[in-house]
Amino acid sequence: HGIKRTKVDAAAIAARREKEKEKLRAYLESEKEILDLKEANEWSEAALQLTEQFLNTNPEHYTIWNYRRDIFTKLVFVSWTPEDAYQRLVLDLRFTTSALKRYPKVYWIWNHRRWCLENTPSGPGTEPDSKGEEGIDGWEMAVWSQEVLLVEKMLSLDERNFHAWDYRRYILSHCPPSLRRSDADELAYTTRRIEKNHSNFSAWHQRSLVYTSLWKEDPSQRAPALDQEFELVKNALWMAPDDQSGWLYHRWLVGSGDDVTILEKEIGVIEELLEVEPESRWTLDTLVYYKRLLMKHRSEQGKRQLVEECRRSLETLCRIDPMRRRRYEDIGKRILEAYSYNVAYNIQGATL
Repeated sequence: HGIKRTKVDAAAIAARREKEKEKLRAYLESEKEILDLKEANEWSEAALQLTEQFLNTNPEHYTIWNYRRDIFTKLVFVSWTPEDAYQRLVLDLRFTTSALKRYPKVYWIWNHRRWCLENTPSGPGTEPDSKGEEGIDGWEMAVWSQEVLLVEKMLSLDERNFHAWDYRRYILSHCPPSLRRSDADELAYTTRRIEKNHSNFSAWHQRSLVYTSLWKEDPSQRAPALDQEFELVKNALWMAPDDQSGWLYHRWLVGSGDDVTILEKEIGVIEELLEVEPESRWTLDTLVYYKRLLMKHRSEQGKRQLVEECRRSLETLCRIDPMRRRRYEDIGKRILEAYSYNVAYNIQGATL
């Protein structure tokens, strides 16, 4: 748009293609050299350097990552001093840090980083002090203490990177006990992430994991926590009614709908939102979902009324979201089939 097209010289195109072919030839030669060394059971520092050079180009070649770890296992951890092995692992952590800046969503980089942490020797300064707390000068403590800071810095740059969130969970569950976060700290962290961006599904998911663990240990904490959580998610739904992250967390809070008091209350909250956002797809979809749950607790007359309310909502959804029309039609049919034996209801003229 507004930019004059320049004629591409045929010779330049040919030169570029030849350069690409040369890069491919070099890549394939390098791959073959490393795989031949692997086949020959070559465990040397030179081979270690070759794998690093190759993985800088293609970090998704998991076979070469595996070969690199074999070199560590059969050379570095066997022939080198513990301190030299530790320093080599630190270099690999730096190597993967650099790689993650360019490829933040490559599984194999994250996997290798975990492996480095799990194989870091304890080192000196790890004996508990007089209070029974772990020493802070050990090699293991040194690398693990940096990991939480690193991953949270990465999440500040890309707050919805689920690889980083998953790695963070791994760190907090496997790091030395003195570095772990309390449930309160973890909830405060997810609250900050959610308030910054209501669409952060990973933060909502992490929140659900924390509460699942808490409520399993102490079921009495569930009721008071639910009031706070519904208020938090309500703010998110009103701020961003068309974002699915808050709605999915809301459905997790409601659960199977066995608590009729909660179910009725939240239906009322969503109907208030619908008055302001009458054509919000997620608002209508969730209302239908909850009213189907509520039907299990209603008399025949109450069920008939809910069926009619669902029918109207589904008609609206068919109109405003035609791409999912077949889904809404199927839901409507399922509702009628489920209650046809006790609800004599005619939807003549409906679009379902």
